[in-house]
Amino acid sequence: MDTRAGHDAIPCPLIIEPMSEYIARRATHLTSHQLADFRRCPLLYRRKALGLIPDEDRPAYIVGRAAHKLILEGQDAFSASYAVGGPVNPRTGSVYGSNTKAYAEWAEAQCKPVLTDAQFALITNLCDGVRSHAAAKALLAKGMAEGVVRETCCDVPCQARIDWFNPEHGIVDLKTCDDLTWFEADARRYGYIHQVAFYRAVLAEAARETFGVSIIAVEKREPYRCGAWRVSADVLGVAQKENEAAIRRLVKCRKADRWPTGYEDVRTFDYL
Repeated sequence: MDTRAGHDAIPCPLIIEPMSEYIARRATHLTSHQLADFRRCPLLYRRKALGLIPDEDRPAYIVGRAAHKLILEGQDAFSASYAVGGPVNPRTGSVYGSNTKAYAEWAEAQCKPVLTDAQFALITNLCDGVRSHAAAKALLAKGMAEGVVRETCCDVPCQARIDWFNPEHGIVDLKTCDDLTWFEADARRYGYIHQVAFYRAVLAEAARETFGVSIIAVEKREPYRCGAWRVSADVLGVAQKENEAAIRRLVKCRKADRWPTGYEDVRTFDYL
């Protein structure tokens, strides 16, 4: 997909910037993931903000980021950002193991993240799965990838990095999942609707226009099924109100410098 296509129709608040710049601005601008941490547990949010709990970078996250790069930005952008494979052992004709000195030296010389052949094969299958889905392909046919927007919401500086913006369809969020059958349940469990509602709210504040939201999900295993969902305005509205209530609670926690867990009171089990 061409990240430059249709840029004339893209809202001017969306900008392109390096991920490093976006990460650096997390210190001053609230993100959807930070707000999700706060909704889950204010103390968790605070300890992460202080650097007491480092962000995890699991192999699945690396594959997810690389898949986004290939699917949304294309092969050239992917190749510029990731290396694939490893040095070949001339005696065996196979790639050196990832725990060998030869592999470590090769990986360091690449000056960018390294993916195994198996990981690249998975990413390629994910890309093929998305491109074989007519609705998903249409959503990604034109627009821009990884657009960043910053605006003040509920008196708090916020920022969002949007997977894809289509000038006709609005915000498009790309997800990978283990089983598409349960994706809607996963979306509730992992707060995906609150996440895209946050994106929509920040972009609406900046552009003075409210856009639609779609989600594309693709399986990380055979047959790499892909699905596309249009998120209803009613559901987004409810999630936005809950986000705004959470932001107001965050402001109070900051002023009082009090960070509860949310489980201070005794609870009652009253259902099976």
